[in-house]
Amino acid sequence: MDKNTTDIQKINLFSKNIKRKILDMAFIAGSSSSHFGGALSIVEIISTLFSHQLKIKRDDPEWIDRDRFILSKGHACLAYYAALSEIGYLKDEDLKTFEQDGSKLAGHPVKSTKHGIEFSTGSLGIGLSIGLGLALGAKRKKKTNKTYVVIGDGECNEGSIWESALAAPNLKLDNLIVIIDKNNFQQTGSTKNIMDTNKLKDKWISFGWSVKEVDGHNIFELIKYFSSLNFKSNVPHLLIANTIKGKGFSFSENNNEWHHAVMTKANYEKAIQELNETNDY
Repeated sequence: MDKNTTDIQKINLFSKNIKRKILDMAFIAGSSSSHFGGALSIVEIISTLFSHQLKIKRDDPEWIDRDRFILSKGHACLAYYAALSEIGYLKDEDLKTFEQDGSKLAGHPVKSTKHGIEFSTGSLGIGLSIGLGLALGAKRKKKTNKTYVVIGDGECNEGSIWESALAAPNLKLDNLIVIIDKNNFQQTGSTKNIMDTNKLKDKWISFGWSVKEVDGHNIFELIKYFSSLNFKSNVPHLLIANTIKGKGFSFSENNNEWHHAVMTKANYEKAIQELNETNDY
């Protein structure tokens, strides 16, 4: 078995475990409405980063030379928390407290570096600005760690995204990697109908970024992209990941009602059945 096959199997298993934890958290949250659909669209991206790409230490979340990860679309934190649990930064018991009073796991990430949460996010657009600052600081200190930021395609409606997009190439931040979760929806409808950001690739290229577009659920394509990055190019990196909101479950795929719907027992049991019927890795 070659290394690529082994890596893909490892990430697939990580992804499947994350989906189960997302389901459990959404169900346990009860009447609280978790952002289920937007979490599922980034599962393979998050899994590839946390189980394969990020330079981190499982026994030292605050290691000074770690890569930084920022979930700018903070409402998708179910996937983030699940990944942090998979690598041991959070306990499975912590996940059961999601959105409960006194929990460290709110409906949007709240900074706790000892648990792997680098910054509080959720106010859309802010994460990329923070990531730019981190990347610039690392450059000036001659550090080799990288900064990865996940943003949404709906989030690209925010002016602050484009301020950062303009600044990063001018600052030659080749240690900054931005991933757009392009699932074609935002809270109240499709991105096309609300604020069409068509030709995203052309827009970012015109700002001076190195841009690639892949299937955001294809782990092989994700591995290939991250392994191809040139961190001595003086050019920041953008990956447009074409995804499906609510990916993985028949009732939620491309169904924007699951932006923040409440998980019923019936849907939970149906989802568990569908997850169990997928191929084991």
